[in-house]
Amino acid sequence: MAISYIDGFDLHIFLSFLLILFFFAVFGIFITKKNIIMTLVCLEIIFLAVNLNFIVFSVFLDDLFGQLFALYVIALAGAEAAIGLALLISFYRLRKIIALDYISTLKG
Repeated sequence: MAISYIDGFDLHIFLSFLLILFFFAVFGIFITKKNIIMTLVCLEIIFLAVNLNFIVFSVFLDDLFGQLFALYVIALAGAEAAIGLALLISFYRLRKIIALDYISTLKG
């Protein structure tokens, strides 16, 4: 039987914090529609909240698969950040601006 607390913290406290972190990041994406760097940062915060959620449930359920899946998501987030920043640098060299409004000009 799994315990419902770790060092005095209840599972609801962890889940509430991670839910607030996730929704702040989603809200940040909708607020910063024109800034691509802040959009990427908010996307990374979403990945962070999801990873921490996997890890918290893995610890509370005494299961290793949540932590393994969190490692997979970290690798995916690293690849996403590298590709996103490479596209950002190449677009800046081409157009000298990084606003999301002008990225539609990349369409063929």
